Amino acid sequence: MKFRSSSSLTAVQLALFGAALPWSGCLPEPNFPDEPLIEFQSFDLTPAGGRELVLGFSDGDGNVGLAQGDTLAPFCPTCEFHQNLKCEYQEWRDTAWVEIGLNPDAGQIPFYYRVPPAAPTGQNPAQSGTIAIDMNSWYLNSAYDSMRFRIQLFDRDLNASNQVFTPGTLKP
Repeated sequence: MKFRSSSSLTAVQLALFGAALPWSGCLPEPNFPDEPLIEFQSFDLTPAGGRELVLGFSDGDGNVGLAQGDTLAPFCPTCEFHQNLKCEYQEWRDTAWVEIGLNPDAGQIPFYYRVPPAAPTGQNPAQSGTIAIDMNSWYLNSAYDSMRFRIQLFDRDLNASNQVFTPGTLKP
């Protein structure tokens, strides 16, 4: 998993603001809500046959991500929020998307991930960046040929992000 975070503006924003710098005193600080906000960017096939899921994110209070030492409740290994990025698996079945609950006791591993923290720089705690996840396995063997993920990110205050979906994708 790759995690890139920045408390600064994007290159495009910097270029636009850089051109306007002579007319303004300083650059504005990014201002995001305290709840994480995610944006689907891509779900591309890798050369090895897996998929790379890429999400953009922002968070106003800068508390996205869990450290290795975050193992006490509610982040303990058996706790609901041990993984802070949840990709719920869905299949197109007849006329609708159906969420398929995975059972770890039956050897089915949920598509949940633990996004590490990225400390914001400067005085403003706001964060923005990208999260890239290499998914070696990304579909279930079944009689249905199309799948997608419903994705949600949680910060350390357990604030839930918005939900985004990967596009419907044909399984191999």
